Amino acid sequence: MLWTRWLVLLLCWGSTSSEQHAQQRDGSPVAVRPDSHRQRSPPPVEPLDFGFVPAAVYDTHAYYEPGPVGILFHMVHAFLYVVQPNSFPKDLIVKVIQQNMGGIKLEEWRKPDNVVLLLQWIYYEAGFLICGTVGVLFVVLTPIIGMCFCVCRCCENCGGEMHQRQRKNADCQRGFFTASLIATTIFIIAGVLISYAANHNVSTKIRNTRRFINTNMRDMKTFANNTPAQVEYMTAQYTTAKHKVLSDLDNIGPLLGGRIHSQLEKEVVPSLDTALRMAGAMRETKEALENVSSSLEVLQEGTAKLRASLSGERASLSNTLSDPACTNGAVSHTCNTIRSTLSQLGINADYSKLPDVNHALANVNVILKTDLSNIVQKGYSSFNDTPKLVKEQTRNIVTGVKNMLDKISSEINNFAKMFPVEASLANFTIFLNDAQKKIESYYPQIDQMDFYRWIGCIAVLCMVILVVAFNILGLLCGTCGYDKQATPTTRGCLSNTGGNLLMAGVGFSFIFSWVLMGIVCTLFVVSGNMEKLICEPLANRQLFQIIDTPYLVHPAKKNFLPGMLFQNPNIDLTLGSMYRACYDNNGLYHALQLETMFNVNSFLNRTVYNKDLANVLESVQVDLRDITLLEQAGRDNLLNFANSGIGQIDYNAYLAEVNKGVTQVDLLSFSTNLEAQADQLPRGALENALKGHASSIRQIHREQVVPMEQAMSVMSQSIKQLQRTSNDLPVKVTNILSAIDAAEYLITHNASHVVKQETRAYTESLVGYFKQYTAWVKNSLTVEVAQCKPISNIVDSMEIVGCSFIVDSVNTFWFGLGGCSILLIPSIIFSVKLAKYYRRMDTEDVFEDMGNTGNHGEQVCEIHGDLAVLSSPYYDTLTRFPRASAPPSYSNW
Repeated sequence: MLWTRWLVLLLCWGSTSSEQHAQQRDGSPVAVRPDSHRQRSPPPVEPLDFGFVPAAVYDTHAYYEPGPVGILFHMVHAFLYVVQPNSFPKDLIVKVIQQNMGGIKLEEWRKPDNVVLLLQWIYYEAGFLICGTVGVLFVVLTPIIGMCFCVCRCCENCGGEMHQRQRKNADCQRGFFTASLIATTIFIIAGVLISYAANHNVSTKIRNTRRFINTNMRDMKTFANNTPAQVEYMTAQYTTAKHKVLSDLDNIGPLLGGRIHSQLEKEVVPSLDTALRMAGAMRETKEALENVSSSLEVLQEGTAKLRASLSGERASLSNTLSDPACTNGAVSHTCNTIRSTLSQLGINADYSKLPDVNHALANVNVILKTDLSNIVQKGYSSFNDTPKLVKEQTRNIVTGVKNMLDKISSEINNFAKMFPVEASLANFTIFLNDAQKKIESYYPQIDQMDFYRWIGCIAVLCMVILVVAFNILGLLCGTCGYDKQATPTTRGCLSNTGGNLLMAGVGFSFIFSWVLMGIVCTLFVVSGNMEKLICEPLANRQLFQIIDTPYLVHPAKKNFLPGMLFQNPNIDLTLGSMYRACYDNNGLYHALQLETMFNVNSFLNRTVYNKDLANVLESVQVDLRDITLLEQAGRDNLLNFANSGIGQIDYNAYLAEVNKGVTQVDLLSFSTNLEAQADQLPRGALENALKGHASSIRQIHREQVVPMEQAMSVMSQSIKQLQRTSNDLPVKVTNILSAIDAAEYLITHNASHVVKQETRAYTESLVGYFKQYTAWVKNSLTVEVAQCKPISNIVDSMEIVGCSFIVDSVNTFWFGLGGCSILLIPSIIFSVKLAKYYRRMDTEDVFEDMGNTGNHGEQVCEIHGDLAVLSSPYYDTLTRFPRASAPPSYSNW
């Protein structure tokens, strides 16, 4: 049993180490639990690819398809079901075994409980008992009946007399007996063929059993040789998780620092963005002030010039209207109308009273000498350096964790080398080789025994074949030699030989039938019960339920299998559960439920992620107080901008003047109307002069009014922009500074919560890699490492060899042989009846013509055609005469 224990231990390589580590370390493993107050869940752990454990390829296919002979097997199974239709008596067997733990004692069976069990067992075996009783009666009565039959025939009774009465239906009876004997012989031959097929199948399948033995042994060697490589591969895959953890530790800055940065940027970045937008507003304010200042100068100069131009044009136009031609009655009305509109040629907006913005512009220029955008960018850069800051501050911790991972890797590798796995498996392989050689040494003896068995079965079948041969030869000789014209006393030699052969077959039937039935009865009771009590429950695994019954195999052990393997019968491990696990090709670790004794998962949890590693990872501290979002110069710059004076500008005055037109009337419309009125005048100097004035007014509009309107548009946009910027400017600056102060306070005082939160999430991601490894190890031990399919294959192979190869064939053999034995009875009857028509008789009935003999009062005549059969009172049929065609004549015939 030593090799079996080593085989178990090599798959439980974590047990002893777990106990050692439990003694060396105090305290329980530290479990990193997620904080219930976290704002968001940690990122999903990246799945690791540990590959596939090198799989073992097993050659045994524990499946048997009997082929054509399977039809015979199904027939036998159906017959056995008719004989024994009851379900498997699991409870009854368990009670019987439990009642007879100390051995079978006859006085114990007198107890009522045992009597009830005996009656239940008799009821279950009723079919076999009835059939067995019939067989025993057949064995006992057949030789007795045969002896009586022979004695009776020797006394010339029971058909022993050599005289055959002629009957009208003689041919019909002969045909019936012939057909019946032929049919019976055919069925007997079929039974012989069935038995021969079963006999041959046993020999053939016993030779095929060697293939099962070889493949099962080869699978066990594969199992033993492949297991160390699987364990080594599983141990080596720790480096996959280790390298991933090391990679994350090398990138702790982007990973941990990036998560801290992403958490804080929700408060920090918006405050810096507002400061940066205010820096842009300062530049826009400067441009707007410059536009207002330049536009104001343009408008003031343009207003003076335009006033002079319009005054001159108004005076010139007034002189033209003073022309004597305007006194003409038809023209005077038009001139008066034009004269009344001269007052509209004047300036509407006066920009000379608007204050300049030079003071505010000068203040803004001074403020812009400090580059606020650059200062804000420094704040961005300082905040974005959080990953680098985290990497610098955790350098020593990362180094310590790497050293601990190397130590853990060494512990796992050293522990895997503690067990002499290769030596144990080498011994196991040697054991398998020796066992195989020992089994192969029995092959010649098995072949010899199978040969003797085959010869014995053939000899038994030859008994039946001998009877069949006599029947066939008797039928052939009797049928071929039979002559309808011959009388019973004149039958030919061939016909007589046929009858004798049939009677010889009857004699051998009496001699062999009881022997055959004895063999059939014995095989039927033994192999039939093996089929119902062993093979069928083994096929549906009910047999395992009996074996796994608590305290059945051993009265002191609840479960015998763990009691035998681990000396702990309380483990919930049964033979059925182990078989099912191995049948599904699971690992031996799972099949034997070794986690109850050697908890590899617990060992890995204590080793791969232990208390020291947890303490180191939880000691990660990140100080972000060195981060400065906005320097004092930037703060002063913002305050100076709020007090730059743009808020004191009289925007309403500017907008009031800008909203006015440059002139009181649209000069283009005025000039157009003037031309229209000039066209109403008679052609002449006055008309031409008025059109000249209209052209001059258009020129004034084009050269002076249009540039002033453009300057007014620029001033309007700039004033509105300045008004929007200056609106609650001190409040805006105060809000910006407050937001920045709040962000800096968050970083310097409250960032520890964020750091702890993200550190915990980062630690959980590292732990997640180890958890993946431990889960993969457990899953591999369950379904991939040391797959115990060969164990279930051995059980299935034993079932196939014992039940499908042997028991089914033996059952088929007695099924065919039993049919032959039973059919010998009708064969005897039909052969005796038919032999009477083939054998040459000593006497026969006389046939005479009725016209010659007359009708005597003491004769009984039966008319058949023109002949009558005469029975003379003077003729004693029991008196023997020499063989002749007719009896001798008497005086009164």
